[in-house]
Amino acid sequence: MNIAVVGHVDHGKSTVVGRLLADTGTLPQGKLDQVRAACERNARPFEYAFLIDALKEEQGQGITIEAARVFFKTARRPYIIIDAPGHLEFLRNMVTGAARAEAALLVVDAQEGMQGNTRRHGSLLPLLGVRHIAILINKIDLVDRDPATIHALESELRAYLARNGATVDACIPVSGRDGDNLITPSAKTPWYHGPTLVQFLDALEAEPAPTAQPFRMPVQGIYKFTANGDARRIVAGEVTGGSLRVGDPVVFYPSGKRSRVRSVECFNAPQRDETSAGDATGFTLTEQIYVSRGEVACRVDEPAPAIAVRLRASIFWLGATPLLRGRSYRLKIGTTSVRMFLESIERRVDADDLETPEAFDGVKRHEVAECVLRLDRPIAVDPLLPIAAGRRFVIVDAWEIRGGGIVREVLPDAHSDVRTQVLVRNTKWEPSSIASDQRSARLGQQPALVLITGPRAADRKALARALESRLFDAGRLVYFLGIGNLLYGVDADLERTGAHRLEHLRRLGEVAHIMLDAGVILIVTAAEITDEELDLIRNAVDNGRLHTTWLGEPMATAPATDLQLEADRPVEEHLGEILGLLCDRGVVPTA
Repeated sequence: MNIAVVGHVDHGKSTVVGRLLADTGTLPQGKLDQVRAACERNARPFEYAFLIDALKEEQGQGITIEAARVFFKTARRPYIIIDAPGHLEFLRNMVTGAARAEAALLVVDAQEGMQGNTRRHGSLLPLLGVRHIAILINKIDLVDRDPATIHALESELRAYLARNGATVDACIPVSGRDGDNLITPSAKTPWYHGPTLVQFLDALEAEPAPTAQPFRMPVQGIYKFTANGDARRIVAGEVTGGSLRVGDPVVFYPSGKRSRVRSVECFNAPQRDETSAGDATGFTLTEQIYVSRGEVACRVDEPAPAIAVRLRASIFWLGATPLLRGRSYRLKIGTTSVRMFLESIERRVDADDLETPEAFDGVKRHEVAECVLRLDRPIAVDPLLPIAAGRRFVIVDAWEIRGGGIVREVLPDAHSDVRTQVLVRNTKWEPSSIASDQRSARLGQQPALVLITGPRAADRKALARALESRLFDAGRLVYFLGIGNLLYGVDADLERTGAHRLEHLRRLGEVAHIMLDAGVILIVTAAEITDEELDLIRNAVDNGRLHTTWLGEPMATAPATDLQLEADRPVEEHLGEILGLLCDRGVVPTA
């Protein structure tokens, strides 16, 4: 069981852990005497913390910098103790150390009481998904083990953690220096009738083994082999939960595409028929389908993840500049990376004073907030499962991790019903007997939807026709789908007014999906596409096959596109940029 030890600097975390190792007989033979001798040589008083703070810099300053991992064992089971830093400057290291813990010990100095990082760490523990929390009121010898002082501090700590959504399982008065209530009940605290630290830990029920969870494998990549007649196409990643066997039906989310496992593949290891949680592995499929990095492989017969573009999440922010509405960030969860926007802030707390800060349209450094986040495309998440990889995320800004959090709830959005229809369509889809990679090899191209949008005054159709001719002359299977072909055919039952625009675009996406499955490079035009409308098309078409261009002056409602082209430039220049994009993305070979 992984146990994180957190709390404010100098509140005695490393001392508690060092004494625990010494009293349980976990230390290597002679280690305690070695540290005592080193302290004598340097004319320093012996401290149990020196057993943990192995780095010279840490011993010199008397602080923990890195999250140290140490091991000890009781009669019930072995433990990994993660001693996390308490300094504010090393808050990132504390988050890293506590992220994989099943339980946490929040150490608080009985004399100093709750301090800045006591509050911060207490706020972060529920965000990191820690299930069990115990408060260790340490250094009780400094307050003469006075029960009134200790009970008052316990009440304050429990109330604070409760306001942050955390439940305290136990509050144990201890002395790391003297060993009170660590292993055995202390005769110096006859008024305390709760468990010792070891009794508390041994009473915890461990989380179900990852192999007992539903199968989850975030797709890291697709690897195609061609040498020596090897035609394998391997879906690879790390299994975060459950198990998978040859012959099992699998479904990929958020696309909902299905197939069956033909073989389990592993690198430099004997062939086997099964893979399970913790394996870095891969598998091949009986029916070849198009999947990409960021999708999550699941078993058809097990609970499915939730699909969302709007999330209610608890976040903590570490960036020097605030998390702001109106700005674009990257959210990374598993192998998925999507653009993210802060839609709203429902609650924001300054971890120093527990107060809601003054009105501000963002989240400042070291603040904890309950927020609604909007993503630029659907992702698969598991807010209700104990598999941490399915609900914990980080937020990236300017290529650096600035914050993180945990998904609390999936929220509905305007296209939830459409995504449900697409999942049903993919479930019922009749795959071609010709695999997509075989078709692409024969045609010498990858299927693609090239969407050209922009102001109504821009001549999008002329550019689309010129692109079609250029690709056709180069031997590509390409088709320009004029919007009139849909309006007076597939969409003949709809009014040709703004009232039915979204349904027109949804049907456009479905027609495009069929043509992409046939291996075609499809070119379409649409005037003044918005973010919402582009999301609607993305729901129907694999995102990796959609390539967008904005032609003309930018507009306030314009979505982010792959290319921005000025309308007054020559068509040849426009073609060069679009063809360059298609070459870079492997749609057509480089000239």
